[in-house]
Amino acid sequence: MEIKNPKIKGIPFDEFKDNESLEALVKELNEGGVNVITGSLDQLINWGRANSLWSLTFATSCCGIEFMAVGCARYDFARFGFEVTRNSPRQADLIMCAGTITNKMAPVFKRLYDQMAEPKYVIAVGGCAISGGPFKSSYHVVNGIDRIVPVDVFVPGCPPRPEAILYGMMQLQRKVKVEKFLGGVNRKEKPIVVTDVPENFKQEIKEEEQ
Repeated sequence: MEIKNPKIKGIPFDEFKDNESLEALVKELNEGGVNVITGSLDQLINWGRANSLWSLTFATSCCGIEFMAVGCARYDFARFGFEVTRNSPRQADLIMCAGTITNKMAPVFKRLYDQMAEPKYVIAVGGCAISGGPFKSSYHVVNGIDRIVPVDVFVPGCPPRPEAILYGMMQLQRKVKVEKFLGGVNRKEKPIVVTDVPENFKQEIKEEEQ
């Protein structure tokens, strides 16, 4: 979305897209004791969205226990800004699917996804949600929720460690921060697969526990 002929007092239109003029103006204001931050409105909105992701919890089996552990005091995902969980799809930003999805549950899962407002995201937690897990050859289990809804982040494991869930959520935050909220078309990014949690991230979690 391009702004056409903006009328701003003190800034000619020719200099509106000139970064050097804007930087000089900001520097002059900073020297005068005024705190100025420049950036796009997309960056501001996405910063707020990325740090306030409300999840519609969809825990159907043992991976839900790991999700509960992430919310407890030892890991405490409130410090990352996504501790608020909602029971209504109309108030949720993402579905964190933690557990097995059976063929009987699949239509309900799809209906909840359809009832969520855009932009919306899906995180598949655990082997069952990603590929069916140990029930892959069973007649009654969906072999991956990506057959029903588009998935943004895959967090493998049976069940995954709380650090992996935290790291997967942080990857979703990074994905949200680079989107275009006002105008433009978002590229269809490939889903993020958490293959391994970095050792320095594990170390930081352990240090905070102590």
